[in-house]
Amino acid sequence: MSGHDHDAFRAAYDKVLAKWPADRAALTVATPFGETRINTCGPRDAPPLLLLPGGGGATSASWYAQAAVLSRTHRVLAADLPGAPGLSPAGDRHPRTVADLTGWLDAVLDGLGVAAADVGGHSYGAWIALHHALRAPARVRRLFLLDPTQCFAGFKAAYLFAALPMLTRPTPRRVRAFLEWETGGVPLDPDWLRLQEAAAGFPARRPVTGPRPAADALRGLGVPVLLLVAANSRTHDPREVVARAGALLPHAKTAVLPEVSHHALPQTAPPALNRHLTDFLSAP
Repeated sequence: MSGHDHDAFRAAYDKVLAKWPADRAALTVATPFGETRINTCGPRDAPPLLLLPGGGGATSASWYAQAAVLSRTHRVLAADLPGAPGLSPAGDRHPRTVADLTGWLDAVLDGLGVAAADVGGHSYGAWIALHHALRAPARVRRLFLLDPTQCFAGFKAAYLFAALPMLTRPTPRRVRAFLEWETGGVPLDPDWLRLQEAAAGFPARRPVTGPRPAADALRGLGVPVLLLVAANSRTHDPREVVARAGALLPHAKTAVLPEVSHHALPQTAPPALNRHLTDFLSAP
């Protein structure tokens, strides 16, 4: 990535991060996979809430529409994924397996001095968060999954076909075209959209992928889960996601968010989203 491109990405990142509450601060945590950038806000003595972004061009800054609301009751800790677009630079080691990713999360929590946290993720970040809860349930107090991918249903063929040009040769134009297709042409935050475009040239490492969590493992999960699915998601079948999760997870609440698509989340936040999150995270 050229210096000019890096400057453009950082400028776009900082512009989106400026939408966070005024008390925002940045932390850096050392992990076996390099340093991890954490954007944080909220009272330092409040219960910790770790947030994971989706894949592709998503970053921790994208939680700006929830940060103010969630930080009223929690210490919000939003991480940039290692080796992905964001400010967590690729280290000498890169996560290659699910165990690596969950080990990375353990190292993040250790570096923050957090024994257990509420955890939430969107899309690919939700997939990581769910695997972590399955492998280290003692470290996850509550878990929310925001339109998770590859957790309960596979990708639609039409979605993969539409994403192919962007995945094979990402350019700002292809990123914008894909996002406009998936979101149905609804107005998107122009600053957030510029950040997605700027991420097209980011030298990201290959992300860890893998199968969906095993059904038996999901049935044994004792962590309370909130599953929120985008009604207009073109990524997967929302009804299949809700039905399968409801049948497998013993302690899950599910809801469908109307009139919103997969990639419009979390920054395009319908009022129901923050209401569901605050009710779930404030439950005794």
